[in-house]
Amino acid sequence: MSARRRSTAAALLTLAVATATLAGCSAKKDDKAAADAVKVNATDTACEVSKTSFPAGHVVLDISNKGSKTTEVYVYGDGDKIITERENIGPGTKASINAEIKAGSYEVACKPGMVGDGIRQKITVTGAGGSAAAADPRLTAAVDAYRTYAQEQADATIPAVEAFAAAIKAGDVEKAKSLYAPSRTGWERTEPVAESFGDVDPKTDTREDKLEQGQEWTGWHKLEKSLWADAKIGDDEKKLADQLVADLKDWQKKIPEAEITATSMANGAKELLDEVATNKITGEEDRYSHTDLADFQANVEGAQKAYELLKPVASEKDPELARTLDSEFAAINALLAKYKQADGTFTSYDKVTEAERKTFSDAVNSLGEPLSKLAAAVVVK
Repeated sequence: MSARRRSTAAALLTLAVATATLAGCSAKKDDKAAADAVKVNATDTACEVSKTSFPAGHVVLDISNKGSKTTEVYVYGDGDKIITERENIGPGTKASINAEIKAGSYEVACKPGMVGDGIRQKITVTGAGGSAAAADPRLTAAVDAYRTYAQEQADATIPAVEAFAAAIKAGDVEKAKSLYAPSRTGWERTEPVAESFGDVDPKTDTREDKLEQGQEWTGWHKLEKSLWADAKIGDDEKKLADQLVADLKDWQKKIPEAEITATSMANGAKELLDEVATNKITGEEDRYSHTDLADFQANVEGAQKAYELLKPVASEKDPELARTLDSEFAAINALLAKYKQADGTFTSYDKVTEAERKTFSDAVNSLGEPLSKLAAAVVVK
C-alpha cells in the first residue's frame, strides 16, 4: 500500500473511531436522560408515577396516556398552584414535559376527560437543586424580561376591561361588543401565567361547557353570551362586569409571585399554540362573538415573545430549531395578516370557511411541533 493510501486509511479509521465514540457518548447521555425521567402512566382510573421522590432542578416527565380518554397532566404546588402542565394528550399517545422544580411537596394530577380535580399522586422534590437560568445569565435575563412583559400585559388589561365593563353598566350593547375582544388581548398573550394561579382562570375565562359541577358561571364568556346570544344587559350582567374587573385586578397583583422559569416560558409558548389548536381553530372559544382570530393573534404574539427572549440560548444550542421557529412564526403571522381589517379587527370567524380553517390548523401544527422542542433546547447541556 502506498504512503498516501496508508494516510487516507488511517484518517478514515480515526474518523470512524471518533464517530463511534461520539455516538456512544450520545447514546449514554440519552440512556441516562431516559433513566432519570419521571414516567407517568395515565389511564382512565389511575395516575402512576415511577418516582415519588427525586432531586430538585431540571425534571423530565415522560407521559403515556394508556386510557381511552384525552387527558391532562399537572404538577401542583400549594393551593393548587400550577408548576407545570401538559393538556390534550390523546389516548394511546405520549408527551414529554421539561420543567424546573424547586424542593418541596407537590402533587401530580392526571385528568382523564380533562375535567375535575384529577387522579393525584403526592411527590417530594428534594435538595436545593439548580435551574438552567442559574447556570446561564442569558436565561436569567429572559425570565426577568418575561415577568416584566407579563406584568405589562396585566397592567394594560385593566383599563381595557374597565372600559368594557363601563359600556355594559351603561347598557350600551354595541359599544360593549366592540370592546370585548380588545379587553382580552393581554390575558390571551400570557394565559399560561394567569392559569398558574389556579383560581383566577375559572372565574374569568371559563366557557359554559367547561363548568365544573356546582361552579357559578362568571367572566368574559358569560358576558359574551349575554351580549351576542341574548342581546341584553340586565342587573346580573352589570354585577358580572364589576366582578370581572375585580378578578382581573387580583390576577394583576399576583404576577410578581408567579413561578416563571426558562422551561415554563417555553412550555407556556407551546400551551398557547395548543389553546389555538383546541379552542380557536374549532371556533369554540368565542362561539357567540366569533372574535376567535383576535384571541388567536394574541396567543401567537405571546408564544413568539417567549421564544424571542429564549432565542439567544436556543439558537446557540439548537440553531436548526431556531431557524425553523423563525420561519414558522413568520408564516403564521403572514396568514393571520390576511384576515386583519383596516380598522384593526379581524374577519368574523363564522365567515372563515372549513378549507381556510384547515389551512390555519396546518399552520398551527407546523409551528407547534418544533415549539414543543424549545424547553429541551434551552436546558440541554
